[in-house]
Amino acid sequence: MFHPGTSSIWGKVSNFYISVELNIIFDNYSNNTKVKDMSPEEEPAYLTPPTCDLLSLLLKNRRPTGAVNEVWPNLYIGNAATALDKTLLVDLGITHVLNAADGPRHIDTGPLFYKDTNIQYHGVEAPDCKDFDLSPFFTETADFIHGALSQKGKVLVHCARGISRSATLALAFLVIKERLTLVEAVEAVRRHRNILPNVGFLNQLCHLDSSLALQRKPR
Repeated sequence: MFHPGTSSIWGKVSNFYISVELNIIFDNYSNNTKVKDMSPEEEPAYLTPPTCDLLSLLLKNRRPTGAVNEVWPNLYIGNAATALDKTLLVDLGITHVLNAADGPRHIDTGPLFYKDTNIQYHGVEAPDCKDFDLSPFFTETADFIHGALSQKGKVLVHCARGISRSATLALAFLVIKERLTLVEAVEAVRRHRNILPNVGFLNQLCHLDSSLALQRKPR
């Protein structure tokens, strides 16, 4: 469980973890995002780029990232310290919290933690592991975010660092509900916050992007 007292230590080790994660990603990323052969009539105008190209986009012009950033109108990505700071959440006007690292082994908040704030809570118990399939949660979390924004609410999506799990769910929302391509979603978020979904999550986003490509209207 993440405790509030550890937040000051977190900033000191964050760069180390990111460096380690980058080395792992460079060792593991491969161009395994493929689109089945299509006739010229079926082929979409947009094709999901290979994961190596997405990685280059994610690593381009990286800048220091704060604890929380608004990455889309009324949609915020933040870290565990942000989620635990109820005073800050109230000051930001947050009405909904999506915890992408729920559970006793991660950031064990839950709806009772926010009962005195009227914040609505949704949790996903997910490790930041490339072998974990986060995609079954894409639709339900996109619905949660969309419902909150439709009610003029403000949503915090968080995990431990606000880089991988939370970023993945935020990107999935933009692809599913806002009908952005994955590249457009990454670019939109990266204008406000550095993110770096792990190799497994990024491949799952690529699959989502490819599956929705034929449903998108031409831009």
